Amino acid sequence: MAFKTYAPQAFGRVAVMYGGDSAEREVSLRSGEAVLKALTGAGVEAIAFDTAERQLVELINEKVDRVLIMLHGRGGEDGSMQGALQQLKIPYTGSSVLGSALAMDKIHSKQIWQCLNIPTAKYEIAVKSRFEAGSCGAIMNKLGGKVMVKPAREGSSIGMAKVTSAKQLATAIQDAFKYDNTVLLEQYIEGPEYTVAVVQGQA
Repeated sequence: MAFKTYAPQAFGRVAVMYGGDSAEREVSLRSGEAVLKALTGAGVEAIAFDTAERQLVELINEKVDRVLIMLHGRGGEDGSMQGALQQLKIPYTGSSVLGSALAMDKIHSKQIWQCLNIPTAKYEIAVKSRFEAGSCGAIMNKLGGKVMVKPAREGSSIGMAKVTSAKQLATAIQDAFKYDNTVLLEQYIEGPEYTVAVVQGQA
């Protein structure tokens, strides 16, 4: 895939948005600082913008031309920040509001894949208000005896656990409920793991 190259000045004033107040704040701080260093090192006029410490209106006061989103987790990857920047008419990196919201929600993502006949691991859903620990044995049997427990809308492996017994499953679900009221229980599949980036419709 061929990409166009631009002079550093073509990007204008860039706000690197990172930090925030999600459970993934520390991950975001590290990645954001690395990107900020790379941009300034390449000659781009870039500023740090921690959303836990600054109001979005300050982006206008700072006269930024675009925002590079390096936030992780809720408030940064779930479409809410994308929507806010769209309302402020400030260009930003990454997916659209809808794309971000769907990608952040593991359950909705799996449902879309199923509709498109894309193979995905078997799963069950645990909802905090209806969860009963007594159901864990049946869930383990249904999902093959090894289960991945994942908060529905977190990233960076926050709240995740691999379990092999009903007792472990009940404990892991309660731990995951600390991060989300909805938890994905997914059949564990052995094998290599791949990450595929998609840019401008091409993988």
